[in-house]
Amino acid sequence: MPDTSPPTLTQTRIIAGVWEAELSGVDGPPPQLEAQHLDLVLDGLSLTPIPGRAGSFAVRLPIPPSVLGEGVQTVLVVSKGKVLAHLTLVVGVPLEDDLRAEISLLRAELDLLKRAFRRHCAEVAG
Repeated sequence: MPDTSPPTLTQTRIIAGVWEAELSGVDGPPPQLEAQHLDLVLDGLSLTPIPGRAGSFAVRLPIPPSVLGEGVQTVLVVSKGKVLAHLTLVVGVPLEDDLRAEISLLRAELDLLKRAFRRHCAEVAG
C-alpha cells in the first residue's frame, strides 16, 4: 500500500535574514507553497531539490523588511490552504512569555480560514 502521509515542512534555521526549512515526504512534483503575512503573499519563497534525497526539497524565504515591526509577527507557509509551517518573529521589548506569539498564530490561521470559507461560499453561490 502506498504511503499517503502528507509532506512535512521542518524549519532548520534563520540565517542572514533568510528562513530555511526542509520539505520531505514529497511524492511526485513539489507542492505549490506560499508564504503569507497578514493578507499579503510574500515574494521570494523557493524550493530546491536536495541531491541524493528523493522527495526532499530545501525551502528558503528571505524575510522582507516589511514583515519586521514592533511586536509579534507571524508568517504562514501554506499549501492548498493547509498551514505546513509558521514563523513567528518577536521584535522590540522581550516578552515575559510566549502567549502573544500563540495569539498571533491563531489570528493568522483564523484569517486564512475566513478567506477559504468566503471563497467556498462564493463558488457555491456562483
